[in-house]
Amino acid sequence: MLERLNKLIAQAGLASRRGADELIANGAVSVNGKIITELGFKADGEKDHIKVHGKLINQKLEKRKNAYILLNKPKGYLSSAADPEGRKLVTDLVKGYGKLHPVGRLDFNTEGLIILTNDGEFTNHVASSKTVAKVYEVKVKGLPNENAINKLRRGIRLEDGFKTAPAEIKELKHTENNGWYEVTLHEGHNQQIRKMFDAVGHSVVKLKRTAIGHIDYDRLPVGAYRELDEEEIKEFFNPAPKKPKAKPPQKSTKPTPPKNERPVRPKKSAANFGNRSPRKSPQKSRRKFD
Repeated sequence: MLERLNKLIAQAGLASRRGADELIANGAVSVNGKIITELGFKADGEKDHIKVHGKLINQKLEKRKNAYILLNKPKGYLSSAADPEGRKLVTDLVKGYGKLHPVGRLDFNTEGLIILTNDGEFTNHVASSKTVAKVYEVKVKGLPNENAINKLRRGIRLEDGFKTAPAEIKELKHTENNGWYEVTLHEGHNQQIRKMFDAVGHSVVKLKRTAIGHIDYDRLPVGAYRELDEEEIKEFFNPAPKKPKAKPPQKSTKPTPPKNERPVRPKKSAANFGNRSPRKSPQKSRRKFD
């Protein structure tokens, strides 16, 4: 079956789809001995000989099993599969699943939930989706006023020129010197939350991602990980419908008479007055005579 070449490379666990496009554009991929630079090129993973940097990937396509790992990332780890500076990587924390890559990114000094996988299609869907919400717990320096928070809720233009989409922001319990918020985003601009609060004059002191779509914090210790089950994976593609909010009972608009007061009966109209059934005259009582 013919499939896009970048998808096959991602399925082999060598890169995400975007990373595979870079490999193709750089002339690192060949099909049946011919170097391919066309990004939309299609190939058959069972029949065609596909090589990346001169190495055949067909066996990886045959043996590969998809892995989906939820990790509670600690601070001080880079959300990448490689780093020329030699910094610690999130992939170093997960063992026994082969070559994985992170789905999206968390800043080096941000902790919280991140998914690692070798499924390029899953990565592309979750990282670029506008329906998969990411929820963060944010501690900021000082106490922003309501006007500043409302600006962030509506969307704000950052210093780098990016215009943020409307965000959901809930106030949590503040301390004397710090504000705490729960922020929900449906986009993933680089260091977006830090830049948002910088734009209103309150730098982020602590940042933690607590949910990715329907996957919440799950009491996973920092640095620990677990596999996502089949139902959790499927729900990213077919989210369960949200339950409609119950409407509050409507109050009756009919006025109620005051207590200890008899309700006033409506007067009969003149039109109906002549249609009354005639009143029966009382029968005269018969006297008994002796």
